[in-house]
Amino acid sequence: MSATSIESKFESATADTAARWVDGKRWFWLLSPALPVLGLASVVAVALGATPLVLFSLPIFFYVIVPAFDMLIGEDRVNPPESVVAALEADRYYRHIVYAYIPSQYIVTILGAWLAVTAGLPWWGLLGLVVTAGMVNGVGINTAHELGHKTNSLERWLAKITLAPVAYGHFFVEHNKGHHRHVATPEDPASSRMGETFWAFLPRSVVGSARSAWRIERERLARKGESAWSIGNENLQAWAMTVVLFGALTLAFGPWALAFLVAQAVYGFSLLEVVNYLEHYGLLRKTLPSGRYERCQPRHSWNSNHVVTNLFLYQLQRHSDHHANPTRRYQGLRHFEDAPQLPAGYATMILVAYLPPLWFRLMDPKVAAHHDGDLTHAHLHTPRREALLARWSRSTPTQADAPSVEEMPAATVESSAATRHACPNCDYVYDETQGCPGEGFRPGTPWQAIPADWACPQCAVREKPDFQAAA
Repeated sequence: MSATSIESKFESATADTAARWVDGKRWFWLLSPALPVLGLASVVAVALGATPLVLFSLPIFFYVIVPAFDMLIGEDRVNPPESVVAALEADRYYRHIVYAYIPSQYIVTILGAWLAVTAGLPWWGLLGLVVTAGMVNGVGINTAHELGHKTNSLERWLAKITLAPVAYGHFFVEHNKGHHRHVATPEDPASSRMGETFWAFLPRSVVGSARSAWRIERERLARKGESAWSIGNENLQAWAMTVVLFGALTLAFGPWALAFLVAQAVYGFSLLEVVNYLEHYGLLRKTLPSGRYERCQPRHSWNSNHVVTNLFLYQLQRHSDHHANPTRRYQGLRHFEDAPQLPAGYATMILVAYLPPLWFRLMDPKVAAHHDGDLTHAHLHTPRREALLARWSRSTPTQADAPSVEEMPAATVESSAATRHACPNCDYVYDETQGCPGEGFRPGTPWQAIPADWACPQCAVREKPDFQAAA
């Protein structure tokens, strides 16, 4: 099939035919749960006697074949018409595709632990097994990412289950309530700075994200009058799943199984962190006169429309729309013309990020161009700040900086006599009669008693001052 014929499938309709619009990528989304199946096939093949070289099939596919097809097929900038998004999100087919990732992921983890202990693999075969299982579980974090942003309890619990094999359960808390709230600000450990290498970013993000997740849960539970060490701590719930899984496999296969599980988990969550590194590199939200940060906009995330990687990652690369509208499901995410664009898909950019000189050569000019030569508006790595300003800043920017966005002043909302207040980003409504028990606000808690810095419990991107009186 030629690149032209494949692209034509993706452009199945235009906005003027929205009533007859169909998702041209509908069946191609099956590539996402096919990724762990490829890893599983290689592990099963070795268990049946194939050469351990087969264990490198998935890494080669992800790092070589996917980038090649990204280059061959190119970008897909088609957006579904807004008139069909509600129907797209209601179609359970798309949810089942996400769920389908989990069984293969667990089989790879369990079979991989058994194979690591019993197969007598050479060191390079063990390396291939660790990378294969780690890649399956690392990409599985993206499955947890898609599930964790949703509001129903099934998907949220499935997110925690998906994170167990990679031992990164606190991602469920930190990403939703920390990263999305503080993205592209100095307060976010998962937002990289221009001039910062991935290898410097990695420990800062790993440690900072865990600390942030613990603080978020400690504060939430304190409002409920509970200890941070209570069973209600969602970090402890998620970590306990990892302890049970790793403990059971260690009991079944022996202590070397634990060594394998830890090694693949470290590689797996490093994949998440390298993706974090490239998603917001050098981008910074302004501090407003009120002291708050401007609302997150598409320009605060690096975007990519390279279609093949998007098909394998539930369209994670349309990251600009995801941060502006985090509860929107993957099939409805949009391309924005004002979003900064990565030069290649994630599968390519991950490898570039591992090589700081190449990364800086490729991305620093793009950060400077995005800010029109005025790097005072960029997120700079402090030790290299002066050198970066001297290297990239123009004396006179050629165009005005993008306007900031802030919602209605807090005083306007506080003076309202309404007992219901709605988040303008999602469908969450705070009703005084119901309160928000999960966040520590009992039924009957008046709106005036809610802290000013409290964020929406559903999308986390809007705080109390942004809420509007609702009928």
